[in-house]
Amino acid sequence: MREAARFIESKTSIRPKIGVVLGSGLGAFAESLGHTLRLPYGSIPGLPVATATGHSGELVIGTLGADGKGTVDLAVMSGRFHLYEGYTAKQVTSGMRLFRELGVERIVLTNAAGGINPAFAEGALVLISDHINLQGANPLVGRNDEELGPRFPDMTEAYSPRMRQLARDTADEFGITLHEGVYGALVGPSYETPAEIRFLKTIGADLVGMSTVLETIAAQHMGLEVLGISCVTNLAAGLSGEKLNHQEVLEIAERVSGTFLKLLRALLPKLT
Repeated sequence: MREAARFIESKTSIRPKIGVVLGSGLGAFAESLGHTLRLPYGSIPGLPVATATGHSGELVIGTLGADGKGTVDLAVMSGRFHLYEGYTAKQVTSGMRLFRELGVERIVLTNAAGGINPAFAEGALVLISDHINLQGANPLVGRNDEELGPRFPDMTEAYSPRMRQLARDTADEFGITLHEGVYGALVGPSYETPAEIRFLKTIGADLVGMSTVLETIAAQHMGLEVLGISCVTNLAAGLSGEKLNHQEVLEIAERVSGTFLKLLRALLPKLT
């Protein structure tokens, strides 16, 4: 990732301290940035190519206007990598290591998720307070690079309490309802069965998805501060009586993107 970072830095003078990963249907945020450098993942040394529907698959370096308070320099992954695409855990988290090499210190991970907690309606925004890794993979397996982080990193506060409080305060300012819950990660790409959802509910998951957790582990290993925000795009399998459809997931994400963008634009300047 050092080679990739030097390649990117040769093309822009922007040096971001905040990285953002945009999940399915949430790519509109990248379009709102100024002074942008856009690089398809395939053009960046060492990065895989995003193949998931709803992910544009490009790195955007740019600035976010902060309503008269200056600008915020950002590195934005518009789309991410998943295990279900056939990538390894290390490939899935290559963007996190690239962020670190670019000088990023804080990361905001977003995703589209299924709602298990009955309090979460379609379109709800949910802060991730913790996660359950059921993906059968970990990006830290293998020889540890002590320059990146310790062999056995602590995950007690995987999602920054400080950043979560800032997010709650910002949501309150705009009258945005922001829930909080535990994210359960499975491999996919098939959606979960109703029995699996009952199991997830029993072990304490409020949300379910196919991403985010491996990225959080890699970021924590490197000492980066992480905030996770899910957009509930559907009720999980067996809870609504209807079959799940990825196109509907994308449509719900796009429908609530205005509220999501408002929250993100107001929150990011506070994280600097």
